[in-house]
Amino acid sequence: MRFEFDIEPVEQARPRATRMGKGIRLYDPKKVTIFKRQLGMLAKQQMLDRGLEPYDGPLEVCMEFYRPVQTSVSKKERARRLSGVHRPTVKPDLDNYIKSTSDALNGIIWADDNCIVGLVAEKYYTDKPHLVVEIKEEVEK
Repeated sequence: MRFEFDIEPVEQARPRATRMGKGIRLYDPKKVTIFKRQLGMLAKQQMLDRGLEPYDGPLEVCMEFYRPVQTSVSKKERARRLSGVHRPTVKPDLDNYIKSTSDALNGIIWADDNCIVGLVAEKYYTDKPHLVVEIKEEVEK
């Protein structure tokens, strides 16, 4: 099952902290919170449109993150990046994209992210930032 989301990927950032009486409350930065909320709403809509419930079994997941090309590069380098010759090797890290996306889709596409038993993730450059999540139910052996 393939899901495409027209939203620019946002990496999971370090949590922020605030004092609450004698304790400490941790929370996501605003940019991450907004991304997770928007991605969750897009995913819920796709699940509703397809008449699906969250998957609750072993899943293999493939995530593709398409990020914008930096404006500071030359036209030649921009063309190389858009063609896939030069892939993103700059921050944000791939694992931070994975974390924010899997958290946002938790309870929507899959019942819990502990259902993910296999994962492939890649990042690319594009003119139109978006992300693709493909899931495959693993056949029990």
